[in-house]
Amino acid sequence: MRHKKLFFVYNPFAGKERIRSNLLDIIGILSGAGYEVTVHPTMKRGDAVKAVSEISDDYAMIVCSGGDGTLNETISGMMKGKKHIPLGYIPAGTTNDFARSLGIPSRMMAAADAIVSGKNFSCDIGTFNERYFVYVAAFGLFTDVSYDTDQYLKNTLGHSAYILEGAKRLGEIKNVHVKAAFNGITLEDDFMFGMVTNSRSVGGFKGLTGPDVDLNDGEFEVLLVRTTKTAAEFQEVLRAFFLGKGDAKYVYTFKTSHMIIDTDEDVSWTLDGEFGGSIRHAQITNLKSAVEMKIP
Repeated sequence: MRHKKLFFVYNPFAGKERIRSNLLDIIGILSGAGYEVTVHPTMKRGDAVKAVSEISDDYAMIVCSGGDGTLNETISGMMKGKKHIPLGYIPAGTTNDFARSLGIPSRMMAAADAIVSGKNFSCDIGTFNERYFVYVAAFGLFTDVSYDTDQYLKNTLGHSAYILEGAKRLGEIKNVHVKAAFNGITLEDDFMFGMVTNSRSVGGFKGLTGPDVDLNDGEFEVLLVRTTKTAAEFQEVLRAFFLGKGDAKYVYTFKTSHMIIDTDEDVSWTLDGEFGGSIRHAQITNLKSAVEMKIP
């Protein structure tokens, strides 16, 4: 049997470093399916982007393992290097939002099996100015929690680490004046949170983006939360936000394939849980069915 080339990039520090004890078994599954596997462990931020973008054109598939940040870097490398080949994902992070949305198993061996025996799914991704994001671009309340939370805490406490870090930020609610243009509409108001998503799960929470999320419809689900002035109003937002109950007058939700967001000061964004820059102008566009993901 003629072997097909597969590039396997993984983050050895993601999640609770589970990949270390599963690496040989994963490679065994991939090579057992007829692939000649090239393995690349990432050593620093941005390593996966560079490595993936520079692989030769004779590779038949790319597989990555890590958290949402590793997946972001891998897909960014594929887009920059014009690598139009299937991508397999073995989740090893703390929340693994996008893997949940795609139905990819959380168990590593099952995820590896799905890569070699599953099907291709054409998935949307997004552009954020000159960068790419896989499933979420967000600003405001708590959006820096994921990339500011210590990796040791993430590995030790898992999802609870994000909650603990977020609880420390309750007194840091910041008002952002936003002008958002989408679907021929211009919305201008003060917001404390906003996110543009293509996922059924964000931050480990399901349902934040609505009930009818389609990962390859060419549209994002957008949520903008107006700034509240009292504790009672903030409680109302939390009810509408997390429980789908209460007065939703503080929460705007809509779908769009493209939008422009301008702010009156530099605002920090997160892209797939990693720092996305501090800017005043963001052009966000959906790239419909841009990546072929391997799913069960």
